[in-house]
Amino acid sequence: MEAMPPWHLRDYHDDDLDQAIQIWDQSRQADDEDRVFPVSEVMAAAKAGQTAVVAVIGDELVGMAVAQAYGKRGWILLVALASRWRERGIGSALLAELERRLRALGVRHISALLPAHAAGTKALENSGYRSRDGLTYYEKLEPTGAADADVLASLGGRMLLGDLWDAMAGMDREKQVVERRVVLPLTEPALADRYGVVPPKAIILFGPPGTGKTSFAKAVASRLGWPFVELFPSRLAADTSEGLAAALRDAFADLAELDSVLLFIDEVEEIAGVRSGKAVDPGHGVTNELLKLIPVFREHDARLLACATNSVRSLDPAFLRPGRFDYVIPIGPPDPTARAAIWARYLGAAGDSVDLAQLVAASELFTPADIEFAARRGAQAAFEREVTHRQNRPATTEDFMTAIADTRPTLTPQAIKEFSEDIEKYSRL
Repeated sequence: MEAMPPWHLRDYHDDDLDQAIQIWDQSRQADDEDRVFPVSEVMAAAKAGQTAVVAVIGDELVGMAVAQAYGKRGWILLVALASRWRERGIGSALLAELERRLRALGVRHISALLPAHAAGTKALENSGYRSRDGLTYYEKLEPTGAADADVLASLGGRMLLGDLWDAMAGMDREKQVVERRVVLPLTEPALADRYGVVPPKAIILFGPPGTGKTSFAKAVASRLGWPFVELFPSRLAADTSEGLAAALRDAFADLAELDSVLLFIDEVEEIAGVRSGKAVDPGHGVTNELLKLIPVFREHDARLLACATNSVRSLDPAFLRPGRFDYVIPIGPPDPTARAAIWARYLGAAGDSVDLAQLVAASELFTPADIEFAARRGAQAAFEREVTHRQNRPATTEDFMTAIADTRPTLTPQAIKEFSEDIEKYSRL
């Protein structure tokens, strides 16, 4: 056993959240049992100002104890210790400090409900607590998914239709990469483990605007059958007076409550751009916070973080390194085959009466979003003509060619050139 370095107790701070969750996970895994009080309830109590004490060695948080007072009764919600610092007296010291604070609040009866042999049970016994036999613990659980529904609602998340993957018209090249690298290891975890394949936990999708990065993320969530949650940095910042970094911490803590989730952050360069190196840079702290949250997110099963960016070259180098993101996947403009499939999808019945090859050739710099817009514009022109003249004349090739001519393509030759350069420099498949 290594020598015990000096440690001390102090109040729990909001900045301790990441390390606190890590310690909770270590204790839960070591005990091989779920705690009676879930981490969300414990952390909510700590944040709300209930009695919470941590033990630290230097900057490392090595233990935590949380209690809640109800009149003259107090409940110990958590005694958690980092794996390597168990049986060193830290647990007993945390309990003693909890007791002191609870007594100051008028508490005279302190109770704890823990799984047998959980972290903290020995500390309780050493501190004079006695176990009581002959008691039965009753619990009424919410229907499966009910708790997730509440968390999803608070985060603006939702379950998506199950056919979004098949509905991704064209883009077969990108779909094949995402299917093999991302989807299959997550849907076949036992088989992946047999071959030593580690399912991905975080990916970056990059490419010019409008190429379908968001649609891909939604399609993956649909394919996996996982809830889809999109975080909007600007909205997070507006919803709290504590700043974006604190809002990110709170959102990630809520996400830990979900059984599974695909978390999507679009235009991630807004919060993970290249740092100036100056401490006064307002974006510096937010980027640092996100860099700290990603490893914690990766520790949970059935999680996938998908970040999208139009400008991968503007991301901070530390954000791009393999330890944080498993794959950096280009989502490029549709090739002729993909454009034909996208046009066919949006033309519907009108596809039988138009020259598809002509539309494909004329829309070379179009993204899927551009094609959708032009298809709708062509259909609208045919509809208005029918309303005016009642000729029962379907949409024509000329209707869609006019719509193409009136649509400003999102892509430019320069954008295509830069995207090709980014593929060579940044893609990781």
